[in-house]
Amino acid sequence: QVQLAESGGGSVQAGGSLRLSCAVFGHSYSPYYMGWFRQAPGKEREAVVIISNGGRLMYADSVKGRFTLSEDNAKNTLYLQMNSLKPEDTAMYYCAADFRPAIGTRWLPTEFAIWGQGTQVTVSS
Repeated sequence: QVQLAESGGGSVQAGGSLRLSCAVFGHSYSPYYMGWFRQAPGKEREAVVIISNGGRLMYADSVKGRFTLSEDNAKNTLYLQMNSLKPEDTAMYYCAADFRPAIGTRWLPTEFAIWGQGTQVTVSS
């Protein structure tokens, strides 16, 4: 059974940085799609960044230039470096993956079958 394990959340002041990690367990090959989503209280879950196994990256406009996705294939781990954090970045951050091929890309939460438990990011002003 595939599992995703997130870590790295925490509390920082505005302008600070955090790095989230997502390790994939229980599968012999990489997902077709992986990414990070976030959900703030009272809001819908939204995509932050998605990567396909072909290397195509898509960032939400709200994080472009501040967040950077990277991966360590040897460790089956995805990282999200978050710089210049803002109070509006406060949310529960979730790692997601999907092993089904698709035409085009995936962006909506409903298009991802496997989820981590989430890690809280809190940015104070």
